[in-house]
Amino acid sequence: MIMRMSSLFVRTLREDPADAEVPSHRLLVRAGYIRRAAPGIYTWLPLGLKVLRRIENVIREEMDAIGAQELSFPALLPREPYEATGRWTEYGDGIFRLQDRKGADYLLGPTHEEMFTLVVKDLYSSYKDLPLSIYQIQTKYRDEARPRAGLLRGREFVMKDSYSFDVDDAGLEASYQAHRDAYVRIFDRLGFEYVIVKAMSGAMGGSRSEEFLAKAAVGEDTYVRCSLCDYAANVEAVELPPPAPVPYDDAPAAHAEQTPDTPTIDTLVDHLNEKFPRDDRPWHAGDTLKNVVFSVRHPDGSTEAIAVGLPGDRDVDAKRLEANLGEGVVFEPFGEEDFKARPTLAKGYIGPGALGEKKPAGVRYLLDPRIVEGTRWVTGADVAGSHVLDLVAGRDFNGDGFIEVAEVRDGDPCPRGDGGVLVTARGIEMGHIFQLGRKYADALDLKVLDEHGKLVTVTMGSYGIGPSRAVAAIAENTHDELGLVWPREVAPADVHVVATGKDEHVYAAAERVVHELNSQGIEVLYDDRPKVSPGVKFKDAELIGVPTIVVVGKGLADGTIEVKDRATGEREDVPADHVVDHVVRLVRA
Repeated sequence: MIMRMSSLFVRTLREDPADAEVPSHRLLVRAGYIRRAAPGIYTWLPLGLKVLRRIENVIREEMDAIGAQELSFPALLPREPYEATGRWTEYGDGIFRLQDRKGADYLLGPTHEEMFTLVVKDLYSSYKDLPLSIYQIQTKYRDEARPRAGLLRGREFVMKDSYSFDVDDAGLEASYQAHRDAYVRIFDRLGFEYVIVKAMSGAMGGSRSEEFLAKAAVGEDTYVRCSLCDYAANVEAVELPPPAPVPYDDAPAAHAEQTPDTPTIDTLVDHLNEKFPRDDRPWHAGDTLKNVVFSVRHPDGSTEAIAVGLPGDRDVDAKRLEANLGEGVVFEPFGEEDFKARPTLAKGYIGPGALGEKKPAGVRYLLDPRIVEGTRWVTGADVAGSHVLDLVAGRDFNGDGFIEVAEVRDGDPCPRGDGGVLVTARGIEMGHIFQLGRKYADALDLKVLDEHGKLVTVTMGSYGIGPSRAVAAIAENTHDELGLVWPREVAPADVHVVATGKDEHVYAAAERVVHELNSQGIEVLYDDRPKVSPGVKFKDAELIGVPTIVVVGKGLADGTIEVKDRATGEREDVPADHVVDHVVRLVRA
Protein backbone atom coordinates (compact mmCIF):
# COMPACT_ATOMS: atom_id res chain seq x y z
CA MET A 1 0.00 0.00 0.00
CA ILE A 2 1.21 3.51 -0.86
CA MET A 3 0.19 6.60 1.14
CA ARG A 4 1.11 9.84 -0.62
CA MET A 5 1.75 12.92 1.48
CA SER A 6 0.36 15.07 -1.32
CA SER A 7 -3.11 13.58 -0.82
CA LEU A 8 -2.94 12.08 2.68
CA PHE A 9 -5.40 13.60 5.17
CA VAL A 10 -2.72 14.93 7.52
CA ARG A 11 -1.41 18.27 8.73
CA THR A 12 1.75 18.44 10.80
CA LEU A 13 2.26 21.24 13.31
CA ARG A 14 5.42 23.03 14.43
CA GLU A 15 3.98 24.23 17.75
CA ASP A 16 2.77 22.12 20.66
CA PRO A 17 -1.00 22.16 21.31
CA ALA A 18 -1.82 24.34 24.30
CA ASP A 19 -3.63 21.59 26.25
CA ALA A 20 -0.91 18.92 25.84
CA GLU A 21 0.74 17.91 29.13
CA VAL A 22 2.86 14.91 28.15
CA PRO A 23 5.16 14.10 25.18
CA SER A 24 2.86 11.50 23.62
CA HIS A 25 -0.05 13.95 23.53
CA ARG A 26 2.07 16.74 22.03
CA LEU A 27 3.66 14.54 19.36
CA LEU A 28 0.57 12.59 18.33
CA VAL A 29 -1.26 15.85 17.68
CA ARG A 30 1.69 17.60 16.02
CA ALA A 31 2.44 14.63 13.76
CA GLY A 32 -1.16 14.38 12.59
CA TYR A 33 -2.22 11.16 14.30
CA ILE A 34 -5.12 12.44 16.43
CA ARG A 35 -7.22 15.58 16.92
CA ARG A 36 -9.14 16.64 19.99
CA ALA A 37 -12.93 16.52 19.61
CA ALA A 38 -13.85 17.25 23.26
CA PRO A 39 -12.17 16.84 26.66
CA GLY A 40 -10.93 13.24 26.80
CA ILE A 41 -12.33 12.42 23.33
CA TYR A 42 -10.20 12.22 20.18
CA THR A 43 -10.61 11.73 16.45
CA TRP A 44 -8.29 9.15 14.91
CA LEU A 45 -6.76 10.48 11.69
CA PRO A 46 -5.46 8.06 9.03
CA LEU A 47 -1.92 7.72 10.42
CA GLY A 48 -3.19 7.24 13.97
CA LEU A 49 -5.76 4.70 12.87
CA LYS A 50 -3.01 2.75 11.09
CA VAL A 51 -1.03 2.47 14.33
CA LEU A 52 -4.12 1.57 16.36
CA ARG A 53 -5.12 -1.17 13.89
CA ARG A 54 -1.60 -2.63 13.89
CA ILE A 55 -1.68 -2.88 17.67
CA GLU A 56 -5.10 -4.51 17.51
CA ASN A 57 -3.79 -7.03 14.97
CA VAL A 58 -0.91 -8.01 17.27
CA ILE A 59 -3.44 -8.59 20.04
CA ARG A 60 -5.75 -10.60 17.79
CA GLU A 61 -2.95 -12.84 16.57
CA GLU A 62 -1.84 -13.73 20.09
CA MET A 63 -5.38 -14.15 21.44
CA ASP A 64 -6.33 -16.39 18.53
CA ALA A 65 -3.17 -18.41 19.10
CA ILE A 66 -4.41 -19.51 22.56
CA GLY A 67 -7.80 -20.49 21.14
CA ALA A 68 -9.74 -17.41 22.21
CA GLN A 69 -12.61 -16.42 19.91
CA GLU A 70 -13.59 -12.87 19.00
CA LEU A 71 -17.09 -11.44 19.25
CA SER A 72 -18.51 -7.95 19.68
CA PHE A 73 -21.06 -6.60 22.13
CA PRO A 74 -23.00 -3.35 21.82
CA ALA A 75 -21.65 -0.30 23.60
CA LEU A 76 -25.18 0.77 24.61
CA LEU A 77 -26.18 -1.56 27.45
CA PRO A 78 -29.31 -2.08 29.56
CA ARG A 79 -29.35 -1.31 33.27
CA GLU A 80 -30.65 -4.68 34.50
CA PRO A 81 -27.47 -6.83 34.30
CA TYR A 82 -25.46 -4.13 36.09
CA GLU A 83 -28.20 -3.79 38.68
CA ALA A 84 -27.97 -7.53 39.33
CA THR A 85 -24.24 -7.33 40.08
CA GLY A 86 -24.52 -4.09 42.05
CA ARG A 87 -22.30 -2.13 39.69
CA TRP A 88 -25.03 0.21 38.48
CA THR A 89 -24.65 1.78 41.93
CA GLU A 90 -20.97 0.99 42.59
CA TYR A 91 -19.77 2.91 39.55
CA GLY A 92 -21.30 6.11 40.92
CA ASP A 93 -20.51 9.07 38.69
CA GLY A 94 -17.92 7.08 36.74
CA ILE A 95 -20.24 5.94 33.93
CA PHE A 96 -22.38 7.61 31.29
CA ARG A 97 -26.06 6.94 31.98
CA LEU A 98 -28.95 7.76 29.67
CA GLN A 99 -32.61 6.97 29.07
CA ASP A 100 -34.44 6.08 25.90
CA ARG A 101 -37.66 7.79 24.86
CA LYS A 102 -39.66 5.36 27.01
CA GLY A 103 -37.69 6.16 30.13
CA ALA A 104 -35.71 2.91 30.26
CA ASP A 105 -32.21 3.23 31.78
CA TYR A 106 -29.07 2.46 29.78
CA LEU A 107 -25.35 3.03 30.13
CA LEU A 108 -22.43 3.34 27.75
CA GLY A 109 -20.33 0.27 28.51
CA PRO A 110 -17.27 0.89 30.69
CA THR A 111 -16.59 -2.86 30.76
CA HIS A 112 -18.58 -5.96 29.82
CA GLU A 113 -18.30 -8.70 32.49
CA GLU A 114 -22.08 -8.91 32.80
CA MET A 115 -22.66 -9.22 29.06
CA PHE A 116 -20.01 -11.92 28.61
CA THR A 117 -21.48 -13.87 31.51
CA LEU A 118 -25.02 -13.65 30.18
CA VAL A 119 -24.18 -14.69 26.63
CA VAL A 120 -22.41 -17.81 27.90
CA LYS A 121 -25.37 -18.56 30.20
CA ASP A 122 -27.67 -18.19 27.19
CA LEU A 123 -25.75 -20.62 24.97
CA TYR A 124 -23.89 -23.13 27.18
CA SER A 125 -25.14 -25.52 29.86
CA SER A 126 -22.62 -28.40 30.13
CA TYR A 127 -19.06 -28.93 31.33
CA LYS A 128 -18.43 -30.36 27.86
CA ASP A 129 -18.73 -26.79 26.48
CA LEU A 130 -15.84 -25.59 28.66
CA PRO A 131 -13.16 -24.31 28.92
CA LEU A 132 -14.03 -21.30 26.83
CA SER A 133 -12.20 -18.01 26.18
CA ILE A 134 -13.90 -15.21 24.25
CA TYR A 135 -12.85 -11.61 23.63
CA GLN A 136 -13.74 -8.37 21.91
CA ILE A 137 -11.94 -5.18 20.86
CA GLN A 138 -14.37 -2.35 21.33
CA THR A 139 -14.80 1.29 22.31
CA LYS A 140 -15.54 1.87 26.01
CA TYR A 141 -16.78 4.91 27.91
CA ARG A 142 -16.05 6.24 31.39
CA ASP A 143 -16.98 9.64 32.72
CA GLU A 144 -13.53 10.65 33.92
CA ALA A 145 -13.73 13.61 36.26
CA ARG A 146 -10.40 14.97 35.01
CA PRO A 147 -9.49 13.61 31.58
CA ARG A 148 -5.84 14.38 30.90
CA ALA A 149 -2.67 13.39 29.06
CA GLY A 150 -4.34 12.83 25.72
CA LEU A 151 -5.01 9.15 25.07
CA LEU A 152 -3.69 8.09 28.47
CA ARG A 153 -6.78 9.12 30.44
CA GLY A 154 -9.79 9.73 28.24
CA ARG A 155 -13.54 9.36 28.36
CA GLU A 156 -13.69 7.24 25.23
CA PHE A 157 -11.07 4.57 24.59
CA VAL A 158 -10.53 1.25 22.85
CA MET A 159 -10.26 -1.84 25.04
CA LYS A 160 -9.59 -5.50 24.40
CA ASP A 161 -11.40 -7.45 27.07
CA SER A 162 -11.41 -11.23 27.21
CA TYR A 163 -12.97 -13.69 29.63
CA SER A 164 -12.32 -17.30 30.42
CA PHE A 165 -14.95 -19.74 31.66
CA ASP A 166 -14.01 -22.95 33.48
CA VAL A 167 -15.70 -25.62 35.55
CA ASP A 168 -13.20 -25.51 38.41
CA ASP A 169 -10.34 -23.53 39.92
CA ALA A 170 -7.67 -25.70 38.28
CA GLY A 171 -9.15 -24.81 34.90
CA LEU A 172 -9.17 -21.13 35.81
CA GLU A 173 -5.51 -21.32 36.77
CA ALA A 174 -4.66 -22.84 33.38
CA SER A 175 -6.71 -20.23 31.51
CA TYR A 176 -5.11 -17.43 33.52
CA GLN A 177 -1.62 -18.69 32.75
CA ALA A 178 -2.42 -19.03 29.03
CA HIS A 179 -3.61 -15.42 28.93
CA ARG A 180 -0.64 -14.23 30.95
CA ASP A 181 1.76 -15.91 28.51
CA ALA A 182 -0.12 -14.36 25.58
CA TYR A 183 0.17 -10.94 27.19
CA VAL A 184 3.92 -11.34 27.55
CA ARG A 185 4.17 -12.11 23.83
CA ILE A 186 1.91 -9.15 22.96
CA PHE A 187 3.91 -6.63 24.96
CA ASP A 188 7.21 -8.03 23.73
CA ARG A 189 6.00 -7.43 20.18
CA LEU A 190 4.72 -3.91 20.88
CA GLY A 191 8.28 -2.80 21.51
CA PHE A 192 8.39 -0.89 24.78
CA GLU A 193 9.73 -1.56 28.25
CA TYR A 194 7.20 -2.96 30.67
CA VAL A 195 6.96 -4.61 34.06
CA ILE A 196 4.45 -7.11 35.49
CA VAL A 197 3.27 -6.20 38.98
CA LYS A 198 0.90 -7.53 41.61
CA ALA A 199 -2.28 -5.44 41.61
CA MET A 200 -5.63 -4.93 43.32
CA SER A 201 -8.81 -6.03 41.60
CA GLY A 202 -10.86 -2.99 42.59
CA ALA A 203 -14.43 -2.95 41.26
CA MET A 204 -13.70 -6.02 39.16
CA GLY A 205 -13.55 -8.26 42.22
CA GLY A 206 -11.69 -11.54 42.24
CA SER A 207 -8.47 -12.86 43.73
CA ARG A 208 -5.19 -13.05 41.79
CA SER A 209 -4.56 -9.86 39.89
CA GLU A 210 -1.58 -8.53 37.91
CA GLU A 211 -0.92 -5.39 35.89
CA PHE A 212 1.33 -4.89 32.88
CA LEU A 213 2.81 -1.41 33.20
CA ALA A 214 4.75 0.49 30.56
CA LYS A 215 7.71 2.17 32.20
CA ALA A 216 7.21 5.92 31.86
CA ALA A 217 8.08 8.96 33.93
CA VAL A 218 4.64 10.45 33.17
CA GLY A 219 2.78 7.33 34.28
CA GLU A 220 -0.08 7.76 36.74
CA ASP A 221 0.63 4.43 38.43
CA THR A 222 3.37 4.10 41.02
CA TYR A 223 4.84 0.64 41.40
CA VAL A 224 7.62 -0.84 43.49
CA ARG A 225 10.30 -3.44 42.87
CA CYS A 226 12.49 -5.23 45.37
CA SER A 227 16.22 -4.53 45.31
CA LEU A 228 17.00 -8.25 45.80
CA CYS A 229 14.15 -10.47 44.59
CA ASP A 230 11.62 -10.38 41.74
CA TYR A 231 8.82 -8.89 43.85
CA ALA A 232 6.95 -6.13 42.01
CA ALA A 233 3.58 -4.58 42.83
CA ASN A 234 1.39 -1.63 42.07
CA VAL A 235 1.66 0.69 45.06
CA GLU A 236 -2.04 0.15 45.86
CA ALA A 237 -1.39 -3.59 46.26
CA VAL A 238 1.69 -3.36 48.49
CA GLU A 239 1.16 -4.96 51.89
CA LEU A 240 4.16 -4.13 54.04
CA PRO A 241 4.99 -6.60 56.83
CA PRO A 242 3.81 -5.14 60.14
CA PRO A 243 6.24 -5.11 63.04
CA ALA A 244 5.87 -7.71 65.78
CA PRO A 245 3.84 -6.81 68.89
CA VAL A 246 5.85 -5.08 71.60
CA PRO A 247 5.73 -6.02 75.33
CA TYR A 248 4.37 -3.11 77.34
CA ASP A 249 4.28 -4.37 80.93
CA ASP A 250 6.80 -1.72 82.02
CA ALA A 251 5.40 1.08 79.86
CA PRO A 252 4.53 4.21 81.86
CA ALA A 253 0.95 5.32 82.09
CA ALA A 254 -0.29 7.62 79.36
CA HIS A 255 -0.16 11.27 80.39
CA ALA A 256 -1.43 14.46 78.78
CA GLU A 257 0.94 17.40 78.48
CA GLN A 258 0.54 20.99 77.39
CA THR A 259 1.90 21.45 73.87
CA PRO A 260 0.72 24.90 72.79
CA ASP A 261 0.97 26.02 69.16
CA THR A 262 1.78 22.53 67.82
CA PRO A 263 -0.96 21.78 65.25
CA THR A 264 1.50 20.15 62.81
CA ILE A 265 3.82 17.19 63.16
CA ASP A 266 6.91 19.36 62.65
CA THR A 267 5.92 21.85 65.36
CA LEU A 268 5.05 18.99 67.71
CA VAL A 269 8.40 17.25 67.24
CA ASP A 270 10.27 20.50 67.85
CA HIS A 271 8.28 21.10 71.03
CA LEU A 272 8.85 17.53 72.29
CA ASN A 273 12.60 17.79 71.81
CA GLU A 274 12.67 21.12 73.64
CA LYS A 275 10.29 20.39 76.54
CA PHE A 276 10.30 16.59 76.87
CA PRO A 277 13.71 15.38 75.63
CA ARG A 278 14.31 11.64 75.47
CA ASP A 279 17.34 9.98 77.05
CA ASP A 280 18.06 7.60 74.16
CA ARG A 281 17.60 9.78 71.05
CA PRO A 282 15.72 12.81 69.75
CA TRP A 283 12.00 12.59 69.03
CA HIS A 284 11.12 12.23 65.37
CA ALA A 285 7.92 12.28 63.33
CA GLY A 286 7.67 8.48 63.35
CA ASP A 287 7.05 8.59 67.12
CA THR A 288 3.79 10.47 66.65
CA LEU A 289 0.38 9.13 65.72
CA LYS A 290 -1.56 11.45 63.46
CA ASN A 291 -5.23 10.97 62.73
CA VAL A 292 -6.50 12.19 59.36
CA VAL A 293 -10.27 12.46 58.97
CA PHE A 294 -12.12 12.11 55.66
CA SER A 295 -15.68 12.73 54.58
CA VAL A 296 -16.76 9.75 52.48
CA ARG A 297 -19.71 9.40 50.10
CA HIS A 298 -20.59 5.93 48.84
CA PRO A 299 -22.17 5.20 45.44
CA ASP A 300 -25.56 4.50 47.06
CA GLY A 301 -25.58 8.05 48.42
CA SER A 302 -24.76 7.18 52.02
CA THR A 303 -22.06 9.17 53.79
CA GLU A 304 -19.75 8.59 56.72
CA ALA A 305 -16.63 9.97 58.36
CA ILE A 306 -13.48 7.87 58.42
CA ALA A 307 -10.31 8.60 60.39
CA VAL A 308 -7.00 6.98 59.49
CA GLY A 309 -4.41 6.68 62.25
CA LEU A 310 -0.86 6.37 60.95
CA PRO A 311 2.70 7.26 61.96
CA GLY A 312 3.35 10.99 61.72
CA ASP A 313 6.19 10.56 59.23
CA ARG A 314 3.77 9.13 56.65
CA ASP A 315 0.99 10.68 54.61
CA VAL A 316 -2.17 9.03 53.36
CA ASP A 317 -1.73 7.96 49.72
CA ALA A 318 -4.96 9.04 47.99
CA LYS A 319 -4.72 6.30 45.36
CA ARG A 320 -4.25 3.62 48.02
CA LEU A 321 -7.21 4.99 49.95
CA GLU A 322 -9.34 5.06 46.81
CA ALA A 323 -8.42 1.45 46.02
CA ASN A 324 -9.33 0.33 49.54
CA LEU A 325 -12.62 2.22 49.73
CA GLY A 326 -13.83 0.84 46.39
CA GLU A 327 -15.07 1.95 42.99
CA GLY A 328 -17.28 5.01 42.91
CA VAL A 329 -16.49 6.15 46.46
CA VAL A 330 -15.79 9.89 46.71
CA PHE A 331 -13.77 11.25 49.62
CA GLU A 332 -12.09 14.44 50.74
CA PRO A 333 -10.29 15.57 53.92
CA PHE A 334 -12.44 17.18 56.58
CA GLY A 335 -13.04 20.88 56.03
CA GLU A 336 -13.99 23.66 58.40
CA GLU A 337 -17.72 22.89 58.18
CA ASP A 338 -17.08 19.21 58.94
CA PHE A 339 -15.14 20.11 62.07
CA LYS A 340 -17.87 22.49 63.18
CA ALA A 341 -20.37 19.64 62.87
CA ARG A 342 -18.24 17.48 65.19
CA PRO A 343 -17.00 19.81 67.96
CA THR A 344 -15.39 16.91 69.88
CA LEU A 345 -12.73 16.77 67.15
CA ALA A 346 -10.02 19.28 67.99
CA LYS A 347 -8.44 20.17 64.67
CA GLY A 348 -4.69 19.62 64.84
CA TYR A 349 -4.99 17.77 68.16
CA ILE A 350 -7.20 14.77 67.27
CA GLY A 351 -6.53 11.61 69.28
CA PRO A 352 -8.09 8.15 69.54
CA GLY A 353 -10.21 9.26 72.51
CA ALA A 354 -12.75 11.02 70.27
CA LEU A 355 -12.66 8.51 67.43
CA GLY A 356 -14.26 5.17 66.75
CA GLU A 357 -17.87 4.28 66.04
CA LYS A 358 -18.76 4.22 69.76
CA LYS A 359 -16.87 7.41 70.62
CA PRO A 360 -18.35 10.95 70.81
CA ALA A 361 -17.50 11.96 67.25
CA GLY A 362 -18.98 8.80 65.72
CA VAL A 363 -16.12 8.39 63.26
CA ARG A 364 -14.98 5.00 61.95
CA TYR A 365 -11.37 4.69 63.09
CA LEU A 366 -8.98 2.62 60.96
CA LEU A 367 -5.34 2.08 61.88
CA ASP A 368 -2.21 1.61 59.83
CA PRO A 369 -0.87 -1.94 60.38
CA ARG A 370 2.26 -0.43 61.95
CA ILE A 371 0.15 0.56 64.95
CA VAL A 372 0.62 -2.87 66.53
CA GLU A 373 -0.08 -3.87 70.08
CA GLY A 374 2.42 -2.47 72.57
CA THR A 375 3.72 0.38 70.41
CA ARG A 376 3.91 3.74 72.22
CA TRP A 377 2.80 6.99 70.63
CA VAL A 378 2.48 10.71 71.06
CA THR A 379 -0.89 11.86 69.75
CA GLY A 380 -3.57 14.48 70.18
CA ALA A 381 -5.39 14.77 73.50
CA ASP A 382 -8.61 15.99 71.80
CA VAL A 383 -8.02 19.41 73.34
CA ALA A 384 -6.35 22.30 71.55
CA GLY A 385 -2.77 22.77 72.75
CA SER A 386 -2.45 19.34 74.37
CA HIS A 387 -1.00 15.94 73.43
CA VAL A 388 -0.85 12.55 75.11
CA LEU A 389 2.53 10.86 75.60
CA ASP A 390 3.13 7.12 76.14
CA LEU A 391 -0.21 6.13 74.66
CA VAL A 392 0.07 2.36 74.11
CA ALA A 393 -1.79 0.58 71.32
CA GLY A 394 -3.87 -2.29 72.65
CA ARG A 395 -3.70 -0.98 76.20
CA ASP A 396 -5.00 2.56 75.85
CA PHE A 397 -6.73 2.49 72.50
CA ASN A 398 -7.86 0.29 69.61
CA GLY A 399 -9.21 0.99 66.17
CA ASP A 400 -12.26 -0.35 64.38
CA GLY A 401 -9.99 -2.16 61.92
CA PHE A 402 -6.83 -1.78 59.87
CA ILE A 403 -6.22 -0.22 56.46
CA GLU A 404 -3.12 -0.07 54.22
CA VAL A 405 -3.19 3.48 52.86
CA ALA A 406 0.05 5.07 54.07
CA GLU A 407 2.45 6.14 51.35
CA VAL A 408 5.03 3.56 50.28
CA ARG A 409 8.59 4.85 50.16
CA ASP A 410 11.93 3.92 48.71
CA GLY A 411 13.73 1.86 51.31
CA ASP A 412 10.63 0.21 52.82
CA PRO A 413 11.21 -3.51 53.48
CA CYS A 414 10.18 -6.01 50.83
CA PRO A 415 6.97 -7.83 51.85
CA ARG A 416 8.71 -11.14 51.23
CA GLY A 417 11.06 -10.46 54.14
CA ASP A 418 14.20 -11.38 52.19
CA GLY A 419 16.19 -8.38 53.37
CA GLY A 420 15.57 -6.43 50.19
CA VAL A 421 14.11 -2.93 50.10
CA LEU A 422 11.52 -1.40 47.81
CA VAL A 423 12.35 1.03 45.02
CA THR A 424 9.52 3.10 43.50
CA ALA A 425 9.01 3.96 39.83
CA ARG A 426 6.24 5.23 37.55
CA GLY A 427 4.32 3.38 34.88
CA ILE A 428 1.30 3.44 32.57
CA GLU A 429 -1.24 0.65 33.02
CA MET A 430 -1.37 -1.26 29.73
CA GLY A 431 -2.99 -4.52 30.72
CA HIS A 432 -4.73 -6.00 33.75
CA ILE A 433 -5.55 -9.67 34.32
CA PHE A 434 -7.78 -11.05 37.09
CA GLN A 435 -8.97 -14.31 38.46
CA LEU A 436 -12.57 -13.22 38.95
CA GLY A 437 -13.70 -16.53 40.37
CA ARG A 438 -17.47 -16.84 40.75
CA LYS A 439 -18.49 -13.26 41.58
CA TYR A 440 -20.33 -12.57 38.33
CA ALA A 441 -21.40 -16.15 37.74
CA ASP A 442 -23.05 -16.17 41.17
CA ALA A 443 -24.75 -12.82 40.61
CA LEU A 444 -26.10 -13.83 37.20
CA ASP A 445 -26.63 -17.55 37.95
CA LEU A 446 -24.20 -18.95 35.38
CA LYS A 447 -24.15 -22.70 36.04
CA VAL A 448 -23.43 -25.83 34.01
CA LEU A 449 -23.91 -29.53 34.61
CA ASP A 450 -20.66 -31.22 35.64
CA GLU A 451 -19.62 -34.76 34.65
CA HIS A 452 -21.78 -36.17 37.46
CA GLY A 453 -24.89 -34.30 36.33
CA LYS A 454 -24.67 -31.79 39.19
CA LEU A 455 -25.14 -28.07 38.65
CA VAL A 456 -21.94 -26.14 39.42
CA THR A 457 -21.17 -22.43 39.21
CA VAL A 458 -18.71 -21.50 36.48
CA THR A 459 -15.47 -19.77 37.49
CA MET A 460 -14.20 -16.84 35.40
CA GLY A 461 -11.10 -14.88 34.52
CA SER A 462 -10.94 -11.37 33.07
CA TYR A 463 -8.13 -9.99 30.92
CA GLY A 464 -7.92 -6.45 29.54
CA ILE A 465 -5.56 -4.50 27.28
CA GLY A 466 -5.95 -0.89 26.15
CA PRO A 467 -4.98 -0.62 22.44
CA SER A 468 -5.67 3.12 22.25
CA ARG A 469 -3.69 3.71 25.44
CA ALA A 470 -0.92 1.55 23.94
CA VAL A 471 -0.54 4.07 21.12
CA ALA A 472 0.31 6.75 23.68
CA ALA A 473 2.40 4.44 25.88
CA ILE A 474 4.58 3.39 22.96
CA ALA A 475 5.00 7.03 21.96
CA GLU A 476 6.02 7.90 25.53
CA ASN A 477 8.55 5.08 25.55
CA THR A 478 10.17 5.57 22.15
CA HIS A 479 10.14 9.26 21.14
CA ASP A 480 13.19 11.51 20.98
CA GLU A 481 13.75 15.27 20.71
CA LEU A 482 12.83 15.23 17.00
CA GLY A 483 9.54 13.38 17.18
CA LEU A 484 7.98 9.93 17.29
CA VAL A 485 10.06 6.77 16.81
CA TRP A 486 7.72 3.85 16.20
CA PRO A 487 8.78 0.21 16.63
CA ARG A 488 8.43 -1.51 13.28
CA GLU A 489 5.60 -3.81 14.44
CA VAL A 490 3.20 -0.89 15.01
CA ALA A 491 4.45 1.91 12.73
CA PRO A 492 1.89 3.40 10.31
CA ALA A 493 4.14 2.37 7.40
CA ASP A 494 7.23 0.24 6.92
CA VAL A 495 9.18 2.89 5.01
CA HIS A 496 8.98 6.66 4.58
CA VAL A 497 10.30 7.61 1.13
CA VAL A 498 11.22 11.27 0.72
CA ALA A 499 11.81 12.80 -2.72
CA THR A 500 13.75 16.07 -2.49
CA GLY A 501 14.45 18.93 -4.88
CA LYS A 502 12.74 19.88 -8.11
CA ASP A 503 14.44 17.53 -10.57
CA GLU A 504 11.84 15.37 -12.36
CA HIS A 505 14.49 12.65 -12.60
CA VAL A 506 14.53 12.43 -8.78
CA TYR A 507 10.75 12.08 -8.58
CA ALA A 508 10.73 9.46 -11.34
CA ALA A 509 13.37 7.44 -9.45
CA ALA A 510 11.43 7.80 -6.20
CA GLU A 511 8.26 6.58 -7.93
CA ARG A 512 10.09 3.47 -9.16
CA VAL A 513 11.42 2.73 -5.66
CA VAL A 514 7.98 3.23 -4.12
CA HIS A 515 6.22 0.94 -6.61
CA GLU A 516 8.86 -1.77 -6.35
CA LEU A 517 8.63 -1.72 -2.56
CA ASN A 518 4.86 -1.86 -2.78
CA SER A 519 5.04 -4.87 -5.10
CA GLN A 520 7.12 -6.62 -2.43
CA GLY A 521 4.36 -6.07 0.13
CA ILE A 522 6.11 -3.17 1.86
CA GLU A 523 3.80 -0.39 3.12
CA VAL A 524 5.15 2.99 2.01
CA LEU A 525 4.52 6.54 3.12
CA TYR A 526 5.74 8.63 0.18
CA ASP A 527 6.45 12.34 0.50
CA ASP A 528 5.83 13.36 -3.10
CA ARG A 529 4.93 16.98 -2.40
CA PRO A 530 6.60 18.95 -5.23
CA LYS A 531 6.59 22.44 -3.72
CA VAL A 532 7.72 21.59 -0.19
CA SER A 533 11.35 22.23 0.78
CA PRO A 534 13.68 19.34 1.71
CA GLY A 535 14.06 20.79 5.23
CA VAL A 536 10.31 20.65 5.87
CA LYS A 537 10.09 17.13 4.47
CA PHE A 538 12.95 15.95 6.68
CA LYS A 539 11.35 17.51 9.77
CA ASP A 540 8.02 15.86 8.95
CA ALA A 541 9.70 12.48 8.45
CA GLU A 542 11.42 12.74 11.83
CA LEU A 543 8.21 13.93 13.51
CA ILE A 544 6.03 11.16 12.01
CA GLY A 545 8.52 8.51 13.11
CA VAL A 546 8.41 5.68 10.53
CA PRO A 547 11.39 3.42 11.40
CA THR A 548 13.12 3.52 7.99
CA ILE A 549 13.50 6.73 5.97
CA VAL A 550 14.64 6.55 2.35
CA VAL A 551 15.83 9.84 0.82
CA VAL A 552 15.92 10.11 -2.96
CA GLY A 553 17.78 13.31 -3.79
CA LYS A 554 21.23 14.71 -4.53
CA GLY A 555 22.96 11.35 -4.09
CA LEU A 556 21.14 10.03 -7.15
CA ALA A 557 23.70 11.88 -9.32
CA ASP A 558 26.33 9.54 -7.88
CA GLY A 559 24.05 6.50 -8.20
CA THR A 560 23.13 6.27 -4.49
CA ILE A 561 20.05 6.66 -2.31
CA GLU A 562 20.25 7.42 1.40
CA VAL A 563 18.68 5.01 3.88
CA LYS A 564 18.29 6.29 7.44
CA ASP A 565 17.41 4.44 10.62
CA ARG A 566 14.98 6.73 12.48
CA ALA A 567 15.79 5.26 15.90
CA THR A 568 19.59 5.43 15.75
CA GLY A 569 20.06 8.21 13.20
CA GLU A 570 22.52 6.04 11.27
CA ARG A 571 22.67 6.80 7.53
CA GLU A 572 23.88 4.64 4.68
CA ASP A 573 24.31 5.44 1.01
CA VAL A 574 23.03 2.43 -0.92
CA PRO A 575 23.45 1.90 -4.69
CA ALA A 576 20.19 2.92 -6.30
CA ASP A 577 19.87 -0.41 -8.13
CA HIS A 578 20.02 -2.31 -4.82
CA VAL A 579 18.06 -0.02 -2.52
CA VAL A 580 14.77 -1.95 -2.80
CA ASP A 581 16.38 -5.26 -1.86
CA HIS A 582 18.27 -3.53 0.95
CA VAL A 583 15.09 -1.98 2.40
CA VAL A 584 13.10 -5.22 2.10
CA ARG A 585 15.79 -7.01 4.12
CA LEU A 586 15.63 -4.30 6.79
CA VAL A 587 11.86 -4.50 7.06
CA ARG A 588 11.76 -8.29 7.24
CA ALA A 589 14.79 -8.78 9.46
